[in-house]
Amino acid sequence: MASPRIRRLMLDQQSLTRRFSTWPLIQITETAGMPPEVYRFRYSVKGLYVSPGGEILERDSHTLEINLTLGYPRRAPQCRMLTPVFHPNFDESSVCIGDFWAASESLDDLIVRIGRMVAYQEYNTKSPLNGLAAKWAAEHAHLLPVDPRPIAPPQLEESDAAIEPPVESPTNSDLWDGKISIL
Repeated sequence: MASPRIRRLMLDQQSLTRRFSTWPLIQITETAGMPPEVYRFRYSVKGLYVSPGGEILERDSHTLEINLTLGYPRRAPQCRMLTPVFHPNFDESSVCIGDFWAASESLDDLIVRIGRMVAYQEYNTKSPLNGLAAKWAAEHAHLLPVDPRPIAPPQLEESDAAIEPPVESPTNSDLWDGKISIL
């Protein structure tokens, strides 16, 4: 019989595959381990990053890596963005999920929550990893969220057919040219 951790990893793999296999906004791009302990996800949602020239620009594709350490699920997964993201709760090496993690949270719900963070549908400016992004978000709340579409796939019944992808809708970012100097 498999250990509780291995059973949880297997359940996570099944849930992630079932929930995101046909969803265009969140895709599993790579895994490592059997069952997987490392995942890479591609988010096809609008988010922000800082250009080398210091401008805040939009990006439509973001890559997240999740490492399910030996302490998982009691300890939060290690999450880091592989593409730059300008957000109060992201830095170069991690995504701040620790304040909210509970072993009872499903991994697929965490993946959706991080997607909402990328789109600025969720952010915390009170205890930021990136103070500059927190200040920017507080001063530019009228531009947020950057991507208002539902990030989570609709709940499916087993008899449901393929999921219709979300329709592009105007965003608050249409109010600005996508370039704001932070200096």
